[in-house]
Amino acid sequence: MDPQRPPTITDVAARAGVSIATASKAINGRAQVRAETRTRVLLAAEELGFRPNALARSLLSGQSRTVGLLTSDSVGRFGIPVLLGAEDAFGAGEMAVLLCDARGDSIREQYHLRTLLDRRVDGLIVVGQSTNARPSLSRDLPVPVVYAYAPSEDPRDVSFVPDDVGGARLAVRHLVTSGRRRIAHITGPTGYRAAVDRAAGVGAALAEAGLEQCGETLFGVWSQRWGRQAAEIVFRSSPEIDAVVCGSDQIAAGFVEAARERGRRIPDDVAVVGYDNWEVLATETRPPLTTIDMNLEFLGKTAAQHLFAAIDGKATPGVHRMPCSLVIRDSTAPAAM
Repeated sequence: MDPQRPPTITDVAARAGVSIATASKAINGRAQVRAETRTRVLLAAEELGFRPNALARSLLSGQSRTVGLLTSDSVGRFGIPVLLGAEDAFGAGEMAVLLCDARGDSIREQYHLRTLLDRRVDGLIVVGQSTNARPSLSRDLPVPVVYAYAPSEDPRDVSFVPDDVGGARLAVRHLVTSGRRRIAHITGPTGYRAAVDRAAGVGAALAEAGLEQCGETLFGVWSQRWGRQAAEIVFRSSPEIDAVVCGSDQIAAGFVEAARERGRRIPDDVAVVGYDNWEVLATETRPPLTTIDMNLEFLGKTAAQHLFAAIDGKATPGVHRMPCSLVIRDSTAPAAM
């Protein structure tokens, strides 16, 4: 063999003492090859440094070993972790990834969808920009689709979302365990499923603990400004509060700022829990925020693994709610006795 020439399947077959057809079957995992022959072929390929041609493999297997990631949130802090987790899983599975950003535009989304199908992708992951259900893309598509972060409206599709009800329960249980009893809740817009789910989780956990919420849930926007405004409302209506669960880290940071201006000490007087674990904010707030992490990279990785299963004909329909976790920092501490 010419040392300057990349090794071919012919070289592998010659080294292993088998036919080219047998070598090809062994390398591509076909069942018609005996185990000892497969081992001999794979060893020969490793010794020669042979790498199968991707196009040839796709023609043999009927798969392109390529998947599409179609997102509406490629610049958002929620979409990016999901994409990173999915890409890690695809890399481990030696799948090439094509990323398309629809920027929230349904026409652009359809264009990207046609482009990905023209590239003969084996499957798609569709990443949303919120946990609100989105229209299904799966009908009449020739490849499986898995939805991440934003579930499909069709329950027959495969969707992965964070368990926001469970995440809010974690926040309240942590505060109750720390000795807090007068707990308020401030969150985002009622039009967001995440805000509604987190409010439901707070209410359920308080009921489990035999406690009543301090005041009604305050719905607003996902911003520090709203956190400051809501803090003023809470301190006027429920001055006795000793803890607050905020629907986002932005809201929590605004609340902490307003509390400090009023002379309320965090966490001595009022414990604060945020949501999202947006580290650039949560770790820089004074004091750093205890918060709920939606584990979005793991969610993306799990979605990718289930896409592999769907490609193999083992789809898992339904909305799968992935557990959140509590990240404890300095904004919560046991209540003074």
